[in-house]
Amino acid sequence: MDYKDRIIVAIDTDDIVVCKRLIDTLMSEIKIFKVGKELFTSYGNEAISLIHERGARCFLDLKFHDIPNTVANASQIACRRGVFMFNVHASGGTKMMKAARDAVWGEAEKRGLEKPVILAVTVLTSLTEEDLKEELGVSRTLDEHVLHLARMAKKAGLDGVVASAKEINLIKSKLGNDFIVVTPGIRPRWYSHQDQSRVVTPQEAFDSGADYIVIGRPITASADPLESAQRIISELKG
Repeated sequence: MDYKDRIIVAIDTDDIVVCKRLIDTLMSEIKIFKVGKELFTSYGNEAISLIHERGARCFLDLKFHDIPNTVANASQIACRRGVFMFNVHASGGTKMMKAARDAVWGEAEKRGLEKPVILAVTVLTSLTEEDLKEELGVSRTLDEHVLHLARMAKKAGLDGVVASAKEINLIKSKLGNDFIVVTPGIRPRWYSHQDQSRVVTPQEAFDSGADYIVIGRPITASADPLESAQRIISELKG
């Protein structure tokens, strides 16, 4: 699979005009765009439609986390909207994740739709091991907790997880190479880390085994987003 098909650009804005401009600008290089809470709260399904109308794929990044029935209903709707992938929080538990999977499989079969990739968010890349222990009361190490959540996701029948590149080798070695890992917190060497703690470069992420990487501000906040995307892809190709 070409790098262009494995890079997801995060359209983290509440401005639909900016969204349209970024997608139109990047379409020649980027095939998957992420719709997060800012954009979806502002424009809802219009944001998803903008991506689909341009022939690209949508990663719906709303991180569903609620009682199983509510998450199942939301997952059915995501499937109906034709998104390529969406996510839930693994910390919602195995029952919640399994409810999401069952709802999507049933909806896809009933309507003849392609099943979206369902991912579980493990530990946010903004959190450190100290945050887990001191604020969230998690006694496991960060690696142990990520693996525990990933195992829950696989047991529930999900396709993969969202995790830092620093945990990819651990996840793949324990759960198999076919278990998808989507990696946020990607920062090229020429860009500052800002509010992310566990970050890696695009090359480091793919070398570690990431199936997809998510990049936001290094591209979208650039004075020339297309040039930044092309620079990243060129660096990956060597």
